[in-house]
Amino acid sequence: MTTKIQESGNQLIASFTGRLDTAAAVTTTEAVKPLLEAANKEIILDCSELEYISSSGLRIFLSIRKEAVAHGSKVVVRSINADIRQVFVMTGFISLFEIQ
Repeated sequence: MTTKIQESGNQLIASFTGRLDTAAAVTTTEAVKPLLEAANKEIILDCSELEYISSSGLRIFLSIRKEAVAHGSKVVVRSINADIRQVFVMTGFISLFEIQ
């Protein structure tokens, strides 16, 4: 699992590659700290190369959203595959995030 963060204007784009499972959650939590520290910017979570997300991964996404909303910003989840979309639907996350 890898996470890359880049800044583009007033946006932070986090790109996830691989499986965001329980084992990867610890390193991913560390990797997304810059998103939490700059939550006043729009945050894009690019999931085009994310293969799987566990409940631990969902918690990470939720913590990012919570911090962004507290700072008057938003989080957009981009390019989720059908399996991850199904997880978002079943958990109610589909209504918490703007999905593109």
